[in-house]
Amino acid sequence: MNIKDGYIAYIVNPHAGASSGKRMVAEFKKYLKDRGFDVRTSFTHSLNHACELVTKAAVDYDCSLVVAAGGDGTARETAHGLEGSDKPMMIIPCGTENLLANELGYDERTKTLIRAFEGDCVRVLDLGSVNGRCFTSIAGFGFDGDVVRRVNDNRTGHLSHLDYFWPLWRTFWAHKFPGIKVAIDDEEIFNGKGMVFVGNISRYAIGLQILHYSNFSDGLLDVCIYKCSTRPHLLKHSFMTVLKMHADRKDVIYKQGRKIRVSSAERVNTEIDGDPGPPLPIQIEVIPQAVKVLVPPNAKPAGIRTRLRRMIG
Repeated sequence: MNIKDGYIAYIVNPHAGASSGKRMVAEFKKYLKDRGFDVRTSFTHSLNHACELVTKAAVDYDCSLVVAAGGDGTARETAHGLEGSDKPMMIIPCGTENLLANELGYDERTKTLIRAFEGDCVRVLDLGSVNGRCFTSIAGFGFDGDVVRRVNDNRTGHLSHLDYFWPLWRTFWAHKFPGIKVAIDDEEIFNGKGMVFVGNISRYAIGLQILHYSNFSDGLLDVCIYKCSTRPHLLKHSFMTVLKMHADRKDVIYKQGRKIRVSSAERVNTEIDGDPGPPLPIQIEVIPQAVKVLVPPNAKPAGIRTRLRRMIG
């Protein structure tokens, strides 16, 4: 169905984003209405509610496009609801990090949304499945999971980048690097102390290219394992990641695969798309070409410098 032939489902998370995000939501909606599009707005009460709204739109013949305004959780639930549907999705980035939106080339400007809508540039997006639940971006095990757990335990509303500072600092000094096992496509590739990242996009928080070679539509998930048991080694890994020189080092294992299993004899915190994840063991599988997304033509993912400029304002 052509976008002009049906209504646009406008799914808005009212609790996500600062004033700039809310302004984009209003400005893009006005742009669509001024051009005669039938825009039907729904406000989410929770992430599960967002998925329910999108699932209904996915099977409604009269719906031609789903626009999701929110953070990474809203984007994930929108993709989950549209899995296998021919209807494309758009993202209005309103969260703290907006990992998927940044990877697709979106930013905090309404004109970028308009360029994506008018450009009609459709890409296919693979999804990951964690114990049967979809995710769009990156899953982390160990240090990263500890940080997200601390942030979530202290969360009272919309998060800012400053809300991550103390959890990150406390985790740096308190983290005990657990023993983790990783198998890719039924072959064990790692059994030791370290940190593990599995994902579908190349850039993580503040634009760090942890999964340096990742392509969100290649039918594969990327796995980056940092062999690490001390704080000095963690600092070294961080420095090399900033320089984009980590992926080929001997103390890093970088692989790709379709099925990844992560397990441990210890208690290991996990995170999925920036939210606390389930306990280990975890089975992760790729769902190739699961969702269609409208992206800005010729757009590139935002890097570290671009994201730091946005954070500073």
